[in-house]
Amino acid sequence: MLIDVRLSHVLAETAASASDAERDGYDAGWIGETSHDPFPPMALAAEHTEHLRIGISAVVAFARNPMSTAYLAHDLAGFSAGRFVLGLSAQVRAHVTQRFSMPYSQPVERMREYVAAMREIWDCWRTGRKLDFRGDFYRHTLMTPLFEPADTGSPPPAVYLAAVGPRMAELAGETGDGLLAHLFTTPRYAREVTLPALHRGLARTGRQRRDVEVVVPLFVVTGATESGYAAVRDRIRRRIGFYAATPAYAPVMQLHGWLDLHWQLYDLSLSGDWDEMAELIDDQVLDGFAVVGEPHTIARQIWARYRDLADRVVFSPEPGDGIAWDAILRDLRGLAAQP
Repeated sequence: MLIDVRLSHVLAETAASASDAERDGYDAGWIGETSHDPFPPMALAAEHTEHLRIGISAVVAFARNPMSTAYLAHDLAGFSAGRFVLGLSAQVRAHVTQRFSMPYSQPVERMREYVAAMREIWDCWRTGRKLDFRGDFYRHTLMTPLFEPADTGSPPPAVYLAAVGPRMAELAGETGDGLLAHLFTTPRYAREVTLPALHRGLARTGRQRRDVEVVVPLFVVTGATESGYAAVRDRIRRRIGFYAATPAYAPVMQLHGWLDLHWQLYDLSLSGDWDEMAELIDDQVLDGFAVVGEPHTIARQIWARYRDLADRVVFSPEPGDGIAWDAILRDLRGLAAQP
């Protein structure tokens, strides 16, 4: 198991965040796409590290076209000497159509074509072969020398697919270099839904499990003091309440018998009752999604829950949380090193 960390997406903080992650011994640093575009901080992370793997988890793919994403990923792959990983997310319809004002339909089929289009574009740049991609959603048939980037000497970026539902997990098995599990994933959901779907996709194309890296981000509730623990617990209950109210993630709740809670949270979300939503996340639900306990127990809990499910886990330290992440990292490395 490799151990990664979430980097700051704030430009003024990214360089220090990335260099600290490399110094502390993390295997990779990830930046998501939420309140900031993830590509500029990725360039800073690449500039201020030498061997740390860096990745976006994940770009809202359908907010961009394959050509735009291909250019950005190509440049980052070259600038980082091949350390960059491009994660792609379909997001949900409302965000793509209402926040980005872009088309959204048949997300799995569209994503399959998106990845294929980017790979054709990269192949055109690498080999000089005529660009002639014609799909149902995207068409790329023009590439002249002025607009063709120079060879960076690095291979095309690895492409990881963010997956919640089984069909996107199957697609990751068919065509992805990795699968990015959602933060709103329980070990049971990963074991019973995500990984079986991944294996179906692998079988469909004759690939092996080792061909796709599974990355699992973690909710961790711990603290050096009672007040610190309470603050982290309350913050994560809010995050879980937000995700649990989202209809696209209802299957996770349904698997655990929490579908009624999902609809309660959904109704509250419509009126913006975020405090009440957090109150509905009881200890049973919190334990389902988060690793909860004293700092010295966290590494062993992570190892017990995810050693058979994840190739990489991702910590998400918060500024000022007071948690001794270096000790948790050291303990987890020790467990992973055992025969």
